[in-house]
Amino acid sequence: MDTMHGGLRSDGGLEELTTLVGREVYSNNGVYVGEVEDVRLDVDAKAVTGLALGEINADLLAGQLEGGQRGAIVPYRWVRSVGDVIIVSDVVERLGVDNDDEVMA
Repeated sequence: MDTMHGGLRSDGGLEELTTLVGREVYSNNGVYVGEVEDVRLDVDAKAVTGLALGEINADLLAGQLEGGQRGAIVPYRWVRSVGDVIIVSDVVERLGVDNDDEVMA
């Protein structure tokens, strides 16, 4: 049986990443965060590194948005589960991010 890490199977085959596009993203507290528009990949490491969100919850991310910014990149390590919707850590609600965390695109 293949193991999964960051959306890629350990045998090097790509999981159907396109199935992530269009899924709604919620915090584990049930707060709507946005909708997946794309995924960020580290090709060398064969891993998903982030989810590019559109249709974001402007109220949730108002303090982080600059100018006409319409999207955000959520680090994949914040993802807690993937199903009909994607659940991310509630850290997205607090946005206490480190300098190496990329939140906005």
